[in-house]
Amino acid sequence: MEEKDQKLTNIDQIGEFGLIDVLTKDFVSKNESTTLSIGDDAAIINNHEQKTLVSTDMLVEGVHFDLSYYPLKHLGYKPIISAISDIYAMNGICNQVTVSIAVSNRFKLESLKELYSGIKVACNNYKVDLIGGDTTSSNKGLIISVTAIGVPCKNGFVTRSGANTNDLIVVSGNLGGAYLGLQVLEREKQVFLVNPNSKPDLSQYKNLVQKQLRPEARWDIIKFFQDSNIIPTSMIDISDGLSSEIIHLCKNSNKGCNIYENKLPVEEDTIKTAKEFNFEPTTIALSGGEDYQLLFTIKQENLNDVEKNLDLSIIGHMISKKEMNLITKSGKNIPIKSMGWKSF
Repeated sequence: MEEKDQKLTNIDQIGEFGLIDVLTKDFVSKNESTTLSIGDDAAIINNHEQKTLVSTDMLVEGVHFDLSYYPLKHLGYKPIISAISDIYAMNGICNQVTVSIAVSNRFKLESLKELYSGIKVACNNYKVDLIGGDTTSSNKGLIISVTAIGVPCKNGFVTRSGANTNDLIVVSGNLGGAYLGLQVLEREKQVFLVNPNSKPDLSQYKNLVQKQLRPEARWDIIKFFQDSNIIPTSMIDISDGLSSEIIHLCKNSNKGCNIYENKLPVEEDTIKTAKEFNFEPTTIALSGGEDYQLLFTIKQENLNDVEKNLDLSIIGHMISKKEMNLITKSGKNIPIKSMGWKSF
């Protein structure tokens, strides 16, 4: 006889990725065309020698965005970038997207037109076609779901599971800016709630706010791989924070890593603003999400080519021992733990 008082599990106890594992562990692919299923940035479908990459992202009002400071045009732009970035993380080219929305009756036609104007700008900028979607009503707030569809680049797709011992760990761009942009916006929101007549001056935070409200996906890095004949051994995009993403690469590749604190790329305005909020810049670089930079591993033979690209930073290397370490500036080893974005 079953116990009536069986303990139930709160989702926040296992987190987003634990939830995905629990819900999908018993699903087995039945079709030969399913090359890669759940567990990477995108799925891979093999359609008669042409592989298709598919990835879906969902944004929920009050969880992923706050309309009190998020312009609708930017809100249309961002989920397209997020979905496209997943395709790039597979070393792919994004060709199409579908967009589905659920809206409450507080949204008027003009508001939705503004939202879709941002979607159009993103599609135009990245040469992506909007080919469909769905619309429905919502009892509360706005929900946006984007599915991105693409194909692997000519030099092949890349997954999270191919890193080898002694591979170099590389990241594009700079880290932590988007998270601090969010902190600035949240602070100004609180000021406004206390004093609705206040006029925020965000000029000194323009770069950080831009990274939060209107990020960009790194197609230029994918093109660099093609031009330089480089195939990363593993790759992921940084949407949930560097610490979370490097853990994914290590676990999927069955390896460990050493990351060096003094190699983490952090811009001066990020450092300055982090200190303003009493944050350690290194903590922000590790845990700040929504940067949409690419984190990848390469063979050491590709070192010279990577060093020529000034927008790439070599931050560590893979090790055979299954431990993930941050080597501090003072030489101490600190275990890397997942500190990034939590959906639950």
